[in-house]
Amino acid sequence: MSLDVSPALLEQAERGEVDEAAFVDCVRNSLPYAWEMISSLVAQLKVDGGEFADNQTPPPNEQARGQLLRALASDAIRGALQRHFGVRLAFQNCHRVAVFPMDASADQRLARFTSVRGQLLNQSPELRDC
Repeated sequence: MSLDVSPALLEQAERGEVDEAAFVDCVRNSLPYAWEMISSLVAQLKVDGGEFADNQTPPPNEQARGQLLRALASDAIRGALQRHFGVRLAFQNCHRVAVFPMDASADQRLARFTSVRGQLLNQSPELRDC
């Protein structure tokens, strides 16, 4: 799944440095399901507090799943989203996205979430094809 890059943004990239806000806007417009998922988790974390907020509901279709994979598998996109929202992102399976605060208060929980043990405990037969 590719980003829908405007001619102006592509021209900016060809000239050199890209305005990160313009890149984030491109991601928002190109990957609306992923954007909404992350935005809602950030809002949940702010409202509820705690160590993290996560989604455990599978995407409604393969296009939505592809958007999550695209957003979180790309270092550039993931990094831009983390900076934009002021959170750390973590990802398990094909849909379990989690947001963690930037401060050290969630370091241990993030380490558990992203550990080999955490990955294994998050498996189920229903997720084998995702």
